[in-house]
Amino acid sequence: MQRPEPDSPTLPIPPTLPNPNVAKAIIWQADYATQNNAPVTSRTVRAQLALITGTTAVGQRLAAWPDTAMEDALPLRLNGALHNLHLTGRDDRLAPIYAGELTDQAAVDRVIGDVVADHEAVLLPWLDGPPQTNEAGRSGSVMAALQWLSGRVGPRFEMNELGASAGVNTMMDRFAFDLGGVRSGPADSPLCIAPEWRGPPPPGHPVVIEAIRGCDRAPLDLTDPAQALRLKSYVWPDTPVRMERLNAAIALARAKPPRVDRCDAGDWVAARLAAPQPIDTTRVVFHSIVWQYLPEATREAITADIEAAGALATASRRLAWIRLETNRTTFRHELSVRYWPGGEEEVILGAAHAHGAWIEWFAIQQVSA
Repeated sequence: MQRPEPDSPTLPIPPTLPNPNVAKAIIWQADYATQNNAPVTSRTVRAQLALITGTTAVGQRLAAWPDTAMEDALPLRLNGALHNLHLTGRDDRLAPIYAGELTDQAAVDRVIGDVVADHEAVLLPWLDGPPQTNEAGRSGSVMAALQWLSGRVGPRFEMNELGASAGVNTMMDRFAFDLGGVRSGPADSPLCIAPEWRGPPPPGHPVVIEAIRGCDRAPLDLTDPAQALRLKSYVWPDTPVRMERLNAAIALARAKPPRVDRCDAGDWVAARLAAPQPIDTTRVVFHSIVWQYLPEATREAITADIEAAGALATASRRLAWIRLETNRTTFRHELSVRYWPGGEEEVILGAAHAHGAWIEWFAIQQVSA
């Protein structure tokens, strides 16, 4: 069964806090980390509660955040910045926290408060943009959706990823997969995606990725050590398997860099949908934990463009839309598919852990798009 996501803080929010919505986002994120066996991340996130009642510029900026702190993943922005200070060795006071040796929350609060006060100029810019958790584990959900689609539209796919960040998942054609015992991809790949599988296995239909590329407004270069380190900063220290996957992805990128266009998502989708499409292929637009970061106008434009292109799809030039996105009511990460012609209604295929640790395959249900 789906593990429950935290939908409310476990602690009461003090009425004296300057922004209860920010406090709720911090507590929710800390609870989520706890429920996902990430106690270090939980403690470093929860320490931000002390910051928003303090006098640092970082704390004041957190406290003044709009009501979108949850959608903006605000706590994870600063968490990435603090982890970067640790990974670069710029402040040794963080080492006992990340080693799991300092566990008392009040002590963690004090250390992080001191560190933030001493490194504000370095930390503040990390709040300007969303965390770039370019997680290879999410490709397991995308591949499972492709295997399901293959039985309906055929095995040949042209893949186009929104919010590709450094392009890790635009290299999924080079990953090995073991999805509930269904194996695919090159067996000698240094990167094998093998999540805990819940429910029946996905259909083992063949998948041929003919081409794959992505876009991002500010893509990171995995072959640049400094940019790769920034990406590593967003990896939770409690999950070494994620760091191992990222290191394997960096090795793949050095052998053959992924193709990621620097472009606004709305403009890029329009251009990709208008590009010539090879015969007997399914053009796929896909994204994972990206939709919430796009402006509403951009989301509406992308949806309209995809639906218009879908209306023109043919049996030999098909279109599909694969999403692994957060249900903003339940905060469950749902895997859904729409395809044209013939599958215009959204189908929820399953749910997944945000970092790909597990995938739950559902009995298929049809829902309104």
